[in-house]
Amino acid sequence: MPVKLTSLRDMPDDEIEEIHELLTKHRVEYYETPAGNWGISAPTIWLHESDDLDIAKGLLARYQDERGQRMQSEHERMRQQGQQRTLIDQVREYPLRVVALLALAAAVAYFSVVPFIELGSN
Repeated sequence: MPVKLTSLRDMPDDEIEEIHELLTKHRVEYYETPAGNWGISAPTIWLHESDDLDIAKGLLARYQDERGQRMQSEHERMRQQGQQRTLIDQVREYPLRVVALLALAAAVAYFSVVPFIELGSN
């Protein structure tokens, strides 16, 4: 009977590809359900046989530990080389976007607070 292995929601494409390669390499039979036309349902990896669940979970846990360490070391390397993007870099790269988002945040805050201020003045 099919059993759910993991959800792929918010998972980067390269990680999904590496998981596919890992399961194929270890001959774990699986299939993937997509997010659907509007992305409402969660994309998921399912195993054909529930007997493979323990093996697949072990492989996945080991892979995620290795990937986490790899991403942390890459992040640290980029930080040491000065290549890590900062907030200032993003402001310089997309100044119009930053101004628009700040204006939107200010508008939301204004319209959220005004009813309470008017309520207190009456």
